Amino acid sequence: MRAAICIWQICDRAPQDFDPATRDRFLAGAMIPAAWYIQSQRFRRWYRDQVHALFEQVDLILAPTTPCAAPLIGQEKITIDGVEVLNRPNLGLYTQPLSFIGLPILSVPVHPPQGLPVGVQLIAAPYREATLLRAAAVLESAGIISAPVAGEK
Repeated sequence: MRAAICIWQICDRAPQDFDPATRDRFLAGAMIPAAWYIQSQRFRRWYRDQVHALFEQVDLILAPTTPCAAPLIGQEKITIDGVEVLNRPNLGLYTQPLSFIGLPILSVPVHPPQGLPVGVQLIAAPYREATLLRAAAVLESAGIISAPVAGEK
């Protein structure tokens, strides 16, 4: 039986194979004390149960994906509530509270008449991926969302 290799061991052996920011997050995660990890898993379970309870009342949740319109390629900072902040730690403010509890989520672009697109999340109960895809199809048919391919008309 082969022994499992932890991601931090791979990062340690071949650090050049990873984007520096990703590698740093892996290494930081590997240094979290076990007691913190156990407590975070308890919180995750509690939080997941709270969010799952919402789906007793609704079939789908619609929420922003990011706190701003899409940043330009290479743009390192965005402005949120009048404060300039780094992209990397802040673009996921609205996705992180949901992605770690295992819900099916589809992020779709809404293209305003002027400017860059805004992301919208469609969030469904566990195992309700079909609900997400049907809702996205309805929004696309209505012209509310679209993902045009560059060069196509």
